[in-house]
Amino acid sequence: MYCNITSCSILGIEAIPINVEVDVSNGLPSFSIVGSPGTEVKEAKERVFTALKNTCLPSPLSKITVNLSPADLHKDGTALDLPIAIGILICSGKLKARSVSKTMMIGELGLNGEIKPVRGVLPIVVKAKKEGCKQIIVPADNLSEASLIGGIDILGADTLDSVYRFLNDPQKNPLITNTDKGSIKRAPVKHHDFSEVSGQDGAKRASMIAAAGFHSMLLSGPPGVGKSLIAKCIPGILPPLTEEESIEITSILSVAGKLDRADYLVKNRGFEAPHHSITMSALLGGGTVPKPGAVSLSHRSVLFLDELTEFDRHTLDALRQPLEDKKVRINRVNYQVTYPADFLLLCAMNPCPCGYYPDRNKCSCTEPEIKRYLGKISGPILDRIDLCVEMNQVKLSDLANKAGGISSEEMRETVINAREMQKKRYASETYRFNSEISGADIEKYCHLGPKEKALSEKLYDSLSLSLRSYHKILRLSRTIADLDQSEEIQEKHLLEAVSFRPNPAYWQRM
Repeated sequence: MYCNITSCSILGIEAIPINVEVDVSNGLPSFSIVGSPGTEVKEAKERVFTALKNTCLPSPLSKITVNLSPADLHKDGTALDLPIAIGILICSGKLKARSVSKTMMIGELGLNGEIKPVRGVLPIVVKAKKEGCKQIIVPADNLSEASLIGGIDILGADTLDSVYRFLNDPQKNPLITNTDKGSIKRAPVKHHDFSEVSGQDGAKRASMIAAAGFHSMLLSGPPGVGKSLIAKCIPGILPPLTEEESIEITSILSVAGKLDRADYLVKNRGFEAPHHSITMSALLGGGTVPKPGAVSLSHRSVLFLDELTEFDRHTLDALRQPLEDKKVRINRVNYQVTYPADFLLLCAMNPCPCGYYPDRNKCSCTEPEIKRYLGKISGPILDRIDLCVEMNQVKLSDLANKAGGISSEEMRETVINAREMQKKRYASETYRFNSEISGADIEKYCHLGPKEKALSEKLYDSLSLSLRSYHKILRLSRTIADLDQSEEIQEKHLLEAVSFRPNPAYWQRM
């Protein structure tokens, strides 16, 4: 006997519909799974066979063949356990095939028949809705997450036996439903406020520019000047997430297994700050069963690399492609997964090994030591950082007077207004921010008047700028003009943008 059940598998963060085809026929007792199954899927036969036995629904002593279609697509994870078990019950005559019509189901089986939670439920429910399924059966522990999507019946099950009884008689044996979706809420994330930062007006201004145009930024200065605190404040001045961004970020966290059972739809920008000992796989994503890395977990949010020079150079260089492509591709022998990685890169570092250069009263580092220290950051990575800010020790008078400091709320309003200008300007483009303006569109969107054109030519020659550096200054100028609500780039905007270039006297040691 043959049956076909609809399920889903995760590839990257995309949900792929899977037809679980089960055939039970005469022959020597065997249980085989075909259709490019991964290790976890191959092990499903042991979990399914034992779960059926311990639920008093023993598997038939026949030849059981399970095909996962499309057969050429690699399948990982444990979400296919439940549909395989139900397929066997249908082929054994214990359930009717029509009971699973227009129904998608996912779930990992424990040996005692318990249905355990799985990763990636949110994108799976979205896909089930698009595929026209009327209902989807998910593990009870994933019910809250799944219920974030409307327009489809979401049913939660905690045991294989409860699913069996439901499919036999839905009226008598209903499954769990989330009747009060609004009751599951996530405590709002509280970010640090810029009003907590004493002095450092230049770094605050640079932070606002970075947030408005999504420009990467490097903060350099001696220990204790507030580099890390400023970085932690920046998520608080970014605009609120749109509904589309919320679902996208929540889906990534779900696939990564980072979404707590009590979590609600993510409403706040994230802040990922990996330790400098992080591996390349943990930063970019990967593993035996690929999972998103830190660059994807910070999608639409902030990735902060503190103590930048302590990171492995090869690990840092691996960021070059994600910074350009806004995505990460992980290749395996039989398949490839892609994770989104559109993040705001913030970095912080000391100016030398001891941290006090160029103050020779405190710094005892030699020139070769400083050169080796800076050499840990490659030129191509430095070239991809738009704003370089040198921070100095805070004056005692600034510590005593915090009342005049600008707050995150004020900065956020200014950033949102600048973002609105970009949204209208790039409505017909594939990019959204000034930092992403293509070289071909620089003249179109960063138009300069006669005075500004003359100044830019003077800067280009006197500073010996490369074409990439020149375009970077124009993009920054465009963002600074937007913060001033100016449609035209003015001379003051160009001069401010130039001030955020790396200090040649310092970086020439590389």
